[in-house]
Amino acid sequence: MSYINFDKNKLINLKYSLQRELIRSNTLGSYASTTIIGCNTRKYHGLLITPQPNIDNENHVILSNLDETIIQNGAEFNLGIHMYDGGIYDPKGHKYIRDFTSDPIPKLTYRVGGVVLTKERLFSYKNDQILIKYTVEEATSPIVLRFKPFLAFRNIHSLSCANLGLNNKYESIQNGIKVQMYESYTPLFMQFSKETEYTHVPHWYYNIEYIRERERGYESLEDLYVPGFFELKIKKGESIVFAGGLKEIRPVVIKKSYNSEVNNRIKRNSFENCLINSAKQFIVKRNKNTKIIAGFPWFGAWGRDTFISLPGLTLSIGDQETCKSVIKSMLKNLNGPLFPNCGDSSDASYNSVDAPLWFFWALQQYAEASGTENTIWKKYGKKMQLILNGYRDGTDYNIKMHSNSLIFAGEKGKALTWMDAIVDGKAVTPRIGYAVEINALWYNAVWFSLEMAQLAGDNDFVKSWEHTPEHITNSFLKTFWDEEKGYLADYANENFQDWSVRPNQVFATSLKFTPINDTVKKSVLDTIKKELLTPRGLRTLSPKNPAYKGSYEGNQSERDLAYHQGVVWPWLLGHFSEAWLKIYGSSGISLIESLYKGFENVMTEAGIGTISEVYDGDPPYNSGGAISQAWSVAELLRINQLLKKYNQNI
Repeated sequence: MSYINFDKNKLINLKYSLQRELIRSNTLGSYASTTIIGCNTRKYHGLLITPQPNIDNENHVILSNLDETIIQNGAEFNLGIHMYDGGIYDPKGHKYIRDFTSDPIPKLTYRVGGVVLTKERLFSYKNDQILIKYTVEEATSPIVLRFKPFLAFRNIHSLSCANLGLNNKYESIQNGIKVQMYESYTPLFMQFSKETEYTHVPHWYYNIEYIRERERGYESLEDLYVPGFFELKIKKGESIVFAGGLKEIRPVVIKKSYNSEVNNRIKRNSFENCLINSAKQFIVKRNKNTKIIAGFPWFGAWGRDTFISLPGLTLSIGDQETCKSVIKSMLKNLNGPLFPNCGDSSDASYNSVDAPLWFFWALQQYAEASGTENTIWKKYGKKMQLILNGYRDGTDYNIKMHSNSLIFAGEKGKALTWMDAIVDGKAVTPRIGYAVEINALWYNAVWFSLEMAQLAGDNDFVKSWEHTPEHITNSFLKTFWDEEKGYLADYANENFQDWSVRPNQVFATSLKFTPINDTVKKSVLDTIKKELLTPRGLRTLSPKNPAYKGSYEGNQSERDLAYHQGVVWPWLLGHFSEAWLKIYGSSGISLIESLYKGFENVMTEAGIGTISEVYDGDPPYNSGGAISQAWSVAELLRINQLLKKYNQNI
């Protein structure tokens, strides 16, 4: 039996099956996503979603769906499923589904009378192309398959509406057609491995509803365009492959391309392999740059997320070259001492105080994994100094090292740390002042730089910075530590200290260089374990706090108000685990192993075979946010690597 599978009873239960989604991407930043039964429930769902450089370089839904109909002895059985306004499903093809497996690729099995048809989907690794293989496993007589493509040609964040401005013409190509709904778009090529008959019957389907958008408080109704339909005859034992992409392909190589892609897939036959597969989906190599997508289906490349997730996504699976390539690409976007929070080039936003500090951490992990400590300063030293000097001297958003050697950051209406939700123009957690994790990262960055400079013999840098760590340590303890409380303040500003129990203090316990000793670390970790630890990660606020919100639901404002006020983030578990193992050694393995293995249960929930962005802070810890988040997957892989290391030393 496949590691990931769903039986008939689960698949025909829409309340169950529509909660489970698939995501498959390629190295170009394109992807396909839908539910396990093929019914789109988000505006971000589609079979071919790809960047459009002639428009905005953002992802656009080109091919939304492909409905299949089995025709046998004059009877038609439509395997598709769409939800329309009012909760009406038409057609209801899910009732014919008998099985779902995902090893190595998603496979649906349909039974209609005496016909058993399998449908296997994969997204091309290096081409903007969806490939779908159909095989007639059983049939008492030859059948006809009809295919009806639903087109959107719109940005993933918007919805299409029926209009007269589209181009409803088509061009015949080998075993298929070429269509281009609007002039600025890249054309869509739809072809089959077998000769097919195409009938052009342009038609709009109105008010298709995306239930997840409605639940999230967004517009949820869309009109989709169907240019016509394809038909071909097929018999028992025969397979055909559909190719939908941005380039024409010779029909004779469609099946070969499909088979080659399947053979190169890592099997999803274990928890670890699912994580590795998921990790690779975030890596984008386009226009000579290597980037990390922060999450699917709606995130782009984010600076902070990139550096936090980079070691887990690459070094944990032995991919040092990709790690180095990402660092190289990110350095191209360094603006003064700041990396982009989101976007790049002319549309980048640099409102992140921690992204540059996480860069030092990611570089530190790369140096240790690759054994290149002796060359780090020569290769990256100038950029490292640029950031350190910029923070010491002061830069945008009041980011500056004060006389106490701590980093102060923030201004009204801005949220510069990773707790960056803003509602009605106001930061939910503004944290203006000295933030605990920023200064823990600052200390680590300075010490790491000193270490690398010493190896390279840069005495001038060492003399300039050698006393800073001691100053940071004294100020850090004075500003954040309270022995009676036993944990670290979240942030401080002038005479104010915020003693909300939050997970940001965990980084002061996990980093290689830290301004607190093991006694303080143990006290901090015990507090975190007692008030913040859940089976899905760390809560962003203790339930004892009156501002705690334990569920992530509602419209955008309601969700943002809960985002960092109690909602659980899996990525934080990586640093908790690292610190816990450092303090407790072999006696701490059992706790971390149970937390890691506990995530195996989510392989068949929300984003199938991957880890969601957030989870509720209250039981049963339901998933929320993006169905596949880079730093969630990355930190679980890093935890796995840490466990292997500690288990070897027992």
